[in-house]
Amino acid sequence: MLSFIGPAARMICLWSIVTVCFAVSATAQEELRPNILWISSEDNGPQLGCYSDDYATTPNIDQLASKSIRFTNCWSNAPVCAPARTTIITGMWPTSLGAQHMRSEVRLPDNVRLFPQLFREAGYYCTNNAKEDYNLLKPGKVWDESSNKAHWRNRKKNQPFFAVFNFQTTHESQIRARPHQAKHDANKVFVPPYHPDLPDVRRDWAQYYDKLEEMDQQVGGVLRQLEEDGLAEDTIIVYFGDHGSGMPRGKRWLYQSGLHVPLLIHIPSKLKSLAPNVATSGTINTELVGFIDLAPTMLSLAGITIPQTMQGRAILGNQAKPEPDYMVGFRDRMDERYDCSRAVRDHHYLYIRNWMPYRPQGQYLEYMFQTPTTLAWKKAFDEGQLNEVQSFFWKPKPTEELYDLTKDPYQTVNLAADETHKQTLDAMRKRLREWTLTTRDLGLMHESTFHHLAGPKSPREIGLDTAAYPLDVIFDAADLAVRQATSTDELKPLLTHTDARVRYWGLQGVLTLTSRGNSVDVAAIAPLLKDSDPVNSALAGEIVGRYGTAEQRAQAVAKLLDIASEKDGDYFARLQALLALDFMDASPAELGTNVDAISTQAGKLPGRYAPYVERTIARLKSKSP
Repeated sequence: MLSFIGPAARMICLWSIVTVCFAVSATAQEELRPNILWISSEDNGPQLGCYSDDYATTPNIDQLASKSIRFTNCWSNAPVCAPARTTIITGMWPTSLGAQHMRSEVRLPDNVRLFPQLFREAGYYCTNNAKEDYNLLKPGKVWDESSNKAHWRNRKKNQPFFAVFNFQTTHESQIRARPHQAKHDANKVFVPPYHPDLPDVRRDWAQYYDKLEEMDQQVGGVLRQLEEDGLAEDTIIVYFGDHGSGMPRGKRWLYQSGLHVPLLIHIPSKLKSLAPNVATSGTINTELVGFIDLAPTMLSLAGITIPQTMQGRAILGNQAKPEPDYMVGFRDRMDERYDCSRAVRDHHYLYIRNWMPYRPQGQYLEYMFQTPTTLAWKKAFDEGQLNEVQSFFWKPKPTEELYDLTKDPYQTVNLAADETHKQTLDAMRKRLREWTLTTRDLGLMHESTFHHLAGPKSPREIGLDTAAYPLDVIFDAADLAVRQATSTDELKPLLTHTDARVRYWGLQGVLTLTSRGNSVDVAAIAPLLKDSDPVNSALAGEIVGRYGTAEQRAQAVAKLLDIASEKDGDYFARLQALLALDFMDASPAELGTNVDAISTQAGKLPGRYAPYVERTIARLKSKSP
């Protein structure tokens, strides 16, 4: 065809054809580079029409679901916002980073970046409208814009975008906001069996559904903007709730009511090749997925290499990996109250390990106790008006919980002591230990401890150092303390151990056994009031103060006030000491005027920490003489 022209001209012509073909190929590839729109709503589980809730009024989300992949087994991994969002933004377990405590702020290792940074490096315009709330120091610029004005419309012409819109309409604070004009009939609302059927409970649940309807309209507004801009066929849409509902025993707890969330991923037909071998329109996906998987999945769909530091898996795209055998959830400090629990689920069972079983589920939290349901529920418990299932929330926890998800959707029948489920229980125990050691869960150290050990480093670096953090030894000590030991005598090797973290678990074991009626040799605990670790001193103070003589109690109160009053002391130890005074019901006469002089400042820590000591002091001062 080119024989009629000379060699030089033929070469130029061939080069032109190759160049044009390459340009066409590049253009085609560029056209398949998807925009990604994320829509998240706060404090809501799958109480939506598309998840078979007939009481819900959510037509816009239901319509989106009709053309999306609907995931029916998605966990938020953490049942509260900041740790859940930290899981999302890193694609890592916050427990591996020391970022699992509510409203904390830790340093990341130098080799870890947040996934929007990877999108920006790939040429994407990344916006967040507008909540961040990560438990970490951001490693440089994360978003092109993060504000209530952030929008894909502010990008350069034809630039691909990753845009987040977050709606707080369904947040815990909104289901108790009054006055409120009700839409959903409180008489028709379903009250789950763990809640008492009381007027305040019904009203809060009905208002939650009103807020879901309002949020659904906001979701519809963003989707209409996408249509108006002619971008619907070029955009992957993801919708999810950030954890369970803001009702007590939902948000903050490791049951389905706290962890199970809706997740929809819509991939338009034009972009179907990005998720080959997967039906993407109006389908149901029953795989075990979690927020740990969102970042790698988005990178996979966009053709961006997933960093090896990420611990989740891609669910879709050319980097997708098979479903795991189990999924994990975690609960640590919630606002001003310390706790530590882990959850493991598969398709049949949910297992919960409570590492601090002596604390009740319903520890006093200043923020949670603003909800009418919480107050009415606690009042009914105090007055002896509840059945066993409803009372469970206000009592010390069992060390282990095991639930059959197929028969017990609200997790009210604990099978952990049922011999017929021993094999399942053993399997779940092994999974928990495997995950803890593999991911290097920092939750088996107190928040104070890993901050102290890390110094200028990131907590993750300490976690990976097996010499600095002998996790297998600490795990086994914790397991002995709160699960296996039947008398405080068995804990003496832990209480005298050279490692303060093992002594810490010895003290946790004593508190666990005493909460179950076991006696304690207070004289053996008293020396730990002078432990080199002030957190251990605080825990020893609680034990001595609760179970010792009047003279020993006075010594414990004095020690706890000393720890709490150290202005330059460890903030987390100060908080632990104040909590000990609360749990031992220290009276105003015992506290005297000392409590007024305690600083509420967090010292050199970020301001996110500041409210916790302040709230605990207010709690102590509010108790009647």
